[in-house]
Amino acid sequence: MSNWSSGLINTLKDPSKHIIASNLAVVIKDLYPKAKHHYLVLPLADLPTIFQLNADHLSLMEELYLLALNIIKVKQEDLNNFQIGFHNQPSMQRLHMHVISRDFVSDCLKTKKHWNSFNTRLFLSYEEVCQQLKINGKVKPLTKVELQALTKEDLKCNQCSFKPKNMSLLKQHLNSHLK
Repeated sequence: MSNWSSGLINTLKDPSKHIIASNLAVVIKDLYPKAKHHYLVLPLADLPTIFQLNADHLSLMEELYLLALNIIKVKQEDLNNFQIGFHNQPSMQRLHMHVISRDFVSDCLKTKKHWNSFNTRLFLSYEEVCQQLKINGKVKPLTKVELQALTKEDLKCNQCSFKPKNMSLLKQHLNSHLK
């Protein structure tokens, strides 16, 4: 396990990094935020990814979601301006729920892969994950072919029909939605 991919575990062990905590999970700021507001909700239980979850984890999922709602409220933001969920191809060694504002205005948002990881089926909403757990008892991973296709999908704005040719144009465009 690399230092980078295990970074969440170190942050989990450092209470000074916790914004909100319950007896089951903590909320931290994403170190490389991809939007104005980008938080991670981490369970204290040692769960590597969404693919280790089963129907018994639905109450834990509810707790994570309540903490997600709580951070949005604490920051006095509107829930409708956020997406809450999980990457379908996690890069970090620890289950974590993203709570991210839809503006995607950030210097850390640099690549098409970053964008697509939040704006295609590479991002599973909290509701989708819970539904899969209720129906199938697990979260079904995408195939390698599906993952590759979604990673390479053309850029398109998440707020309108604009389809930029590159990340630079997309980032300029996203700023126009802030006004």
